[in-house]
Amino acid sequence: MVAVLAAGVASAAPAQGLLDYVGQCVPFARAASGIQIYGDAWTWWDQADGRYDRGHTPRAGAVIVFQRTGRLPLGHVAVVSRVVEKRVVMLTHANWSRQNGERGHAEQDVTLFDVSPDNDWSAVKVWFRDSDGLGGTTYPVAGFIYGDGPPARELTARHPDYVGALIDAYAPAGRVPAR
Repeated sequence: MVAVLAAGVASAAPAQGLLDYVGQCVPFARAASGIQIYGDAWTWWDQADGRYDRGHTPRAGAVIVFQRTGRLPLGHVAVVSRVVEKRVVMLTHANWSRQNGERGHAEQDVTLFDVSPDNDWSAVKVWFRDSDGLGGTTYPVAGFIYGDGPPARELTARHPDYVGALIDAYAPAGRVPAR
């Protein structure tokens, strides 16, 4: 699947593996999840209707669809790599944070925090490398698309930092919660 990703994306740098990818979020999410949807990220939710199961509960391997906003005019898609607890998951995605001054790189096991008032994953905050923690923006989410095959092997690390993800979510900006 990764070979297809490297060969099928003319604008992306050739990839040795999933995490070597540099390019847009859509081809990355397609290769990482096995979900065969094309087009701008924000269109994935409607395109999945009748083709893939959809819902509002995160599962490893599911694609989360960020809605189109002023900050995300094309939306964003990412793949859930680990479920940490009911409001915290880890994502693996591409083209979010800057690495070496440029966007497009893949990032593995970054924190995604459900900040929706009804605990329904309709609004999230995402870990952002530039601030070394959760970004300040809340993003609206359409939901999760569930694939029918196994996700890519490199979707998650062997020993992800669950504690770090929880600290990112519940003690942002270095605040230590009261005990």
